[in-house]
Amino acid sequence: MSDYPPYLIPGFLSVQAQEVLAAPPLPDWSPALDDTDTWLELIEFGNQFVCERFGGANLPVMSQLQEIGGVPVYVLRGCDVLDDDTGPLYIDIHGGALIIGAGEACDLMAQARSLTTGMITWAPDYRMPPLHPYPAALDDLMAIYRAALKVRDPDHIVVAGTSAGGNLAAALLLRARDEGLAIPGSLVLLSPEVDLTESGDTFQTLAQASNTLSSLMQINHLYAHGADLADPYLSPLFGDLTGFPPTFVQSGTRDLFLSNAVRFHRKLRSAGVEAELHVWEAMPHGGFAGSPEDLEVEIELRHFLDKHHPRA
Repeated sequence: MSDYPPYLIPGFLSVQAQEVLAAPPLPDWSPALDDTDTWLELIEFGNQFVCERFGGANLPVMSQLQEIGGVPVYVLRGCDVLDDDTGPLYIDIHGGALIIGAGEACDLMAQARSLTTGMITWAPDYRMPPLHPYPAALDDLMAIYRAALKVRDPDHIVVAGTSAGGNLAAALLLRARDEGLAIPGSLVLLSPEVDLTESGDTFQTLAQASNTLSSLMQINHLYAHGADLADPYLSPLFGDLTGFPPTFVQSGTRDLFLSNAVRFHRKLRSAGVEAELHVWEAMPHGGFAGSPEDLEVEIELRHFLDKHHPRA
């Protein structure tokens, strides 16, 4: 008989949320850094998993692959969103441990979020390791952000990222500010991986309670390609957050990245930044696969966006 899960599953959660917590942990597979073929095999498996999870919903979203700033970008909008340049723009940087989420997976992960935001959404299909390590992804995102500033006032731009995408979203703002670009109107960080050194408390305390995520240290080194993991462009938690825009930060009490969210929120507040931290009970990294609890996250996010980006 399996001894997993090691913690009781709260009965007040939805049935779907309870099923997510009862699932066995995902396998921990970390090839040698120079084993490119095995990494590519792992990435293909991960992309297939994402497509199976998010595919088949037939959402009322129009999606078109375009080249923006020399980078492939899925441009999405709900059927009730006008196809023009007058409304706010949501740049949705996908997660996937800095290695997963390319192509169709990128498109599918952005579709539901584009409905939540009610905005035209850009989902960058940025380059990733092992073929394109740091700073390739950040270079791609900078090119896209520069392109966004040509079609929108910065106050009408939202930069957002989930998990590894949260790392890149925060790093993008640091680099944009350092290069003299205008800062966007708001920042959204959903369970952000803002510390590649994994120094936070919950990397230890939640190691046995997290069934959707384990340490990503080997992948972090693959991404960094020899660079210092504590560099703020790799671990934005260690950067100067002065001047950041209003920020929405989300996590859960069984999310291995909870410390990332808590520490980043505190650092934002210390820098005088308006920031919200939302933590859901028993929620693991990545949420509950579309449960009612996940809908609560989307509702809170929409409240934040409507506050900072009011639409006619």
